[in-house]
Amino acid sequence: MASGFCGNCSRLLIEFTAHLREVCREFEQKIRDVFRELSKCTCFRITPERSFLRRTTQELPSLHLLYDDETQLLNQESLQGLNRLATSENTDLQMTAAMYYLHLSHHLKSPLPDAFMQPVMALLLSTDLNVQKTISLSLVNLLVKNNVCKELVIEMGMLEPILELFKSGDATAQCHSCACVTMLASSESNREAIMVDGIIPLLALAKSYDPQVQQNATWALLQLTQSDWSIRILCQAGAIPVLVLLLQSSDSEVQFYSCTALCNIAAIQEHHPKLLSIGGHFLLKSLLTLMSSSVQKNSTQACRCLETFSKNVLIQEQLIDLDCVLPLKALLKTSSPESAITLLSALSAHLPNNDVLVSEGLLDEIGQLLHHHRSSSVIITHSGKIITDLCRSCMGQQAVMESLCLSGLLWALLSPTLSDETLLHVTSHLHHLMTWDLLKSNLSVTITSDQVSRLVKLSGQIQNPQLSYNSAAIISKLEMTGEMVQLLRPHYITMLEYLLVFLKNKDVKFQQLGIVTIFNLKKDGDFSSLLANSELELQLRKVHAQTEETRRLLQMIEPLSPTSVNS
Repeated sequence: MASGFCGNCSRLLIEFTAHLREVCREFEQKIRDVFRELSKCTCFRITPERSFLRRTTQELPSLHLLYDDETQLLNQESLQGLNRLATSENTDLQMTAAMYYLHLSHHLKSPLPDAFMQPVMALLLSTDLNVQKTISLSLVNLLVKNNVCKELVIEMGMLEPILELFKSGDATAQCHSCACVTMLASSESNREAIMVDGIIPLLALAKSYDPQVQQNATWALLQLTQSDWSIRILCQAGAIPVLVLLLQSSDSEVQFYSCTALCNIAAIQEHHPKLLSIGGHFLLKSLLTLMSSSVQKNSTQACRCLETFSKNVLIQEQLIDLDCVLPLKALLKTSSPESAITLLSALSAHLPNNDVLVSEGLLDEIGQLLHHHRSSSVIITHSGKIITDLCRSCMGQQAVMESLCLSGLLWALLSPTLSDETLLHVTSHLHHLMTWDLLKSNLSVTITSDQVSRLVKLSGQIQNPQLSYNSAAIISKLEMTGEMVQLLRPHYITMLEYLLVFLKNKDVKFQQLGIVTIFNLKKDGDFSSLLANSELELQLRKVHAQTEETRRLLQMIEPLSPTSVNS
């Protein structure tokens, strides 16, 4: 399968090819039967035209050779025969050549020699629509399998007759030609040629009443949204209203292609005014409706598109007014909640949204999500951010305490698959949450022995200073209740080691954290006994002496008055 397609497109193309292969096998048998009967009749050799047909078809390998060595199919004799058939004025002869290419397109495993493309061009220019349909389908197959060079197709001038098929009025011809354009547009160097004459007819076909034509045309438009300059030309040609209307198509593939195209356009902020200019918040409403689709890839893509828009605070407020939280909560319960959690993370960053998000019970869903997706970096990172954002209000802190959010973040610490980067986010959020007394008390009660052990181990990860700092900072804020002392005591020796490293660190924030932690731990007599006359205590005295010396030296400097500083 050609590169650059998602799994669903690849599957559809494979199924399409398999179906065509079956149809062609049946047609092959019919051709054999017809020619077998014709060969028995003497009238087959009466006219020069029929004599030419018989001679030329005999020069081509039999159709069963399509399953054999490709060298027998692509030799000089075959090329000469194909050229004669393709340039004949007899449409039956042209169809013979077109059928040869169709079978070849199913079974060819190596690149088609450039010389064999000349008959293709001649067949595309045929006056017979059936010949054109057959050869255009052959070309689609060859392009999908990368058997022909996309740039060569454009260089040979094949685009013009392909685009002419748009006007044929035949749904099959339009489908094949749209598919050709889609394949050709996957090459960036070809897009400029396609953009010149292809946009307007593609937009017309995207409004076709034939679902397959509409699907292929929308797919082609999607391919044209792969670069900034082509998007700009599409928008100038009026593509946005067409794509927005296609979001409401009854065909799920059309919905997906149009939504993805709009997502690509929305990635460029200069197009936002055009995207949102359709009255009554039509685009946002359509995307919210699509977000509730039973087709998961469509709901996910709609969510991604809205997340692109959510960088605009005014659009965020509009989404909240349009009750976007309910469908987002529903998406959190699916097997792929990543897009929903990303959008919610963007919404929670805007303070005026927080009361609505809390009142809608979002934190309950986040807590459940953390417990079901303990190894997903995206979910853990964004969940931690949402929890921290929503705690900016008292109502949010209370909701966090009543949910599974804190325990979910703590359990994430134990996941063996999380990267240090994700752990850095988790510990950062936990440390921030402990700056509120209510949450600090709640977390001190919630934390388990395994989680304490994990934090102690992370505190000693000197190769990742910030992760070490965050983990140790959480420990420093734990309330030294009887239960907590029992959890910490097995780790005192290890803690003495990393605290010694902290006190020796030239970074003052590590020294200060070490001192705060020691002060907290000294509430337990067992720790005080271990500290006495230890290397850590000696280092603590050094830090104290250095601090006193620094204070004394600073006192020697006469403070400058504000007047002298500003002069």
